[in-house]
Amino acid sequence: MTTSANSVVILDFETSGLSPDMGDRAIEVGAVRLENGVVKARFQELMNPGRRIQPFIEQLTGITNAMLQDAPPCKDVMPRFADFIGDSNLVAHNASFDRRFLDAELSYIGRSYSGSFACSVLASRRIYTDAPSHKLGEILKYLEIPTGEGFHRALYDAEMTAKLWCRLLDDMSERFNLVDPPFTLMQKLEKTAKKSVPNMLAKWTQ
Repeated sequence: MTTSANSVVILDFETSGLSPDMGDRAIEVGAVRLENGVVKARFQELMNPGRRIQPFIEQLTGITNAMLQDAPPCKDVMPRFADFIGDSNLVAHNASFDRRFLDAELSYIGRSYSGSFACSVLASRRIYTDAPSHKLGEILKYLEIPTGEGFHRALYDAEMTAKLWCRLLDDMSERFNLVDPPFTLMQKLEKTAKKSVPNMLAKWTQ
């Protein structure tokens, strides 16, 4: 397993609702594999959750019940996704949400993963403290990172999160003289109070 924050799998789930504990299921998964900051592979599949999704989910995501009707079930997609993840460390925007669905869907098929999670929302809150919002579309706009109209589709969101993640690493490297920040540093960053971040990163390079 690589320990660099530049080599990770960045993932996103679209789902039938907010919580697998309430019976909600994944309806789409998308991911990109970054190697040294470059996208080397992509994964995207729709999943039939075994029930109809609500109209507001169709409207939000653009994923319709008609599209899901012919999609493979979650139990067929998730083994392929587990293979795609391998032993990579993982990143998501609002990782607690995606992690819950990843854990739930893999538990249904008796699979797991060995990598650790980092959250680009928490990282961006600590590096871009003046940003008015850290929602994916808003933080990308604040950073003047070009986007399109594909938000709320899993692969698009994963690709946009990858752009944000690479920008975070670049800006941290420039501001704090960090060379190839390790994944463990990004995890520590998330847990550090905003006011303590500059001191923590300065000490890391000493």
